[in-house]
Amino acid sequence: MKIVILGAGQVGASVAESLVSEENDITVVDNDGSRLALLRDRLDLRTVVGNAAHPSTLKQAGLDDADLIIAVTQSDQTNLVACKLAHALFNVPTRIARLRGADFLENDALLSPENFAVDYALCPEEVITEYITRLIEFPEALQVLGFGEDRVALVAVRAYAGGLLVGKPIKDMPDHLPKHVDARIAAIFRRDRAITPTGETVIEDGDEVFVLSADEHIRTVMRELRRMLRPVQRVMIAGGGNIGLRVAQALEDKYSVKVIEAIRPRAELIAGQLRSALVLGGDATDEDLLEKEGIEDLDLFLALTNDDEDNIMAASLAKRMGAKRVVALINRRAYAELVQGGPIDIAISPAQVSIGSLLAHVRRGDVAQVHSLRRGAAEALEIVVHGDEKSSRVVGRRIGDLPVIQGAILAAIVRDLDKYEDVLYDGEHLRRRRGHVVIAHKDVVIRPDDHAIVFCLNKRVVKKVEKLFSVGFHFL
Repeated sequence: MKIVILGAGQVGASVAESLVSEENDITVVDNDGSRLALLRDRLDLRTVVGNAAHPSTLKQAGLDDADLIIAVTQSDQTNLVACKLAHALFNVPTRIARLRGADFLENDALLSPENFAVDYALCPEEVITEYITRLIEFPEALQVLGFGEDRVALVAVRAYAGGLLVGKPIKDMPDHLPKHVDARIAAIFRRDRAITPTGETVIEDGDEVFVLSADEHIRTVMRELRRMLRPVQRVMIAGGGNIGLRVAQALEDKYSVKVIEAIRPRAELIAGQLRSALVLGGDATDEDLLEKEGIEDLDLFLALTNDDEDNIMAASLAKRMGAKRVVALINRRAYAELVQGGPIDIAISPAQVSIGSLLAHVRRGDVAQVHSLRRGAAEALEIVVHGDEKSSRVVGRRIGDLPVIQGAILAAIVRDLDKYEDVLYDGEHLRRRRGHVVIAHKDVVIRPDDHAIVFCLNKRVVKKVEKLFSVGFHFL
């Protein structure tokens, strides 16, 4: 696929890195030649220095025969103009734009082919806010993801000594779960090395375990892997920028929220946009301020400024002063890998969180969702099954009979999304949900329209997985 990426910032660079490894023809456009030079040194791609909103620059980038344009510059206006030009002048089939302005995101008519011609609008701030909100619901988790319209939950947790499954083989897990609860351990990362789990695999203390189950059962399963923390009640957010404000707005109705913002005019501005959250003018690395605001009683500290170093310092200090759990936004992968699991419980890469929804529009076949895992080292795909037994390599076949792809695990299926069923939460609350969850055991037969959840331990196997599920393709 020939892809043109406009913008070589954190999102653009992460997208390029993800796609160039899959044998795509990638061209990246940016005004900053030095930034492009750094990309060329690391990745096998072409670069063009110039204004992404100029037709001559787009032509030089090869838009005449491009399959896809991904406009992720820092400017909404540039991204919109580029998509319009890609549609009107170059007839590019698929156009994706990064947009921050609510005026554009909330008005579908503006993005229609007659106007700015954007097929898919990516708002990283919105994606990150949803990601953090899900984490708060599972304070024990390192990552929480939903599939099949959230009928299936994939949760990453760190196993601890004393957990019921630690020191035991995975095949013993059903013995520790209620009979009506089914789950699948999709992957294990041990000392940063991926392990393909089998029934004989023994979980060790400190393992990062990715476990998948129906949404209504995931808390029961997690109790088998680690201690459950008390529910979050008090949250402090360092940074009142776009992400900090969005997160505060999403949380303030459920939790006690305080926001620390160093720039006083900005603090006053966001105070007027929040209903109950308390906004404090000050520095999140000010020990006296944190102590005064009761940091030792805090359930969760979120460092969400635009500066990696500030986030690391603020989160580390909050942890040292008694905050139960701390999370920091960290753009540089080397920083994130260095601090997570040490002074900081969870390091979130904004670019890696954001690009998952974008990649679903790039993958071959009918891919409903893509989630980037472990800062881009692995991926989880939700693939819609099409075809019949003649045109598909998977339809009508038992999972145990499918071709083996080393490093890929089909973990669950969500089927009958056009139907509803009543499911029991917490052993007592019935909720009506669409679809039916089937944990992927070897005797399960795949049907047309199933949503298959596939865990790829490394991105090199993604292409093979796509070919396996594509109608009319032959598996290589």
